Amino acid sequence: MSEYDDRSRYRDSPAYTVPDRQGRPVSVVAVPPAPRQPEAGVHLLRDGERPDHLAARYLGDPAGFWRLAEANDAMQAEWLTERREIIVPVRRP
Repeated sequence: MSEYDDRSRYRDSPAYTVPDRQGRPVSVVAVPPAPRQPEAGVHLLRDGERPDHLAARYLGDPAGFWRLAEANDAMQAEWLTERREIIVPVRRP
């Protein structure tokens, strides 16, 4: 049983253990390659707009903010708020 959502690209990634700086075992998962996402267009960011709001508007899923981050090569979705233009991927059925 996976601890990830069925829509997550991490769903089928195996976990393994590595030591942290203090030698304690930590369970990690390798980052799978980002899925290819066709672009639907570009959004011009306005003050106060958040990634989850944009994901709800364009993707129909507020939890899909990570797709916006990946489409814009942003390590964290919050980094999108520092951009003027945000690439919007195609909405999935």
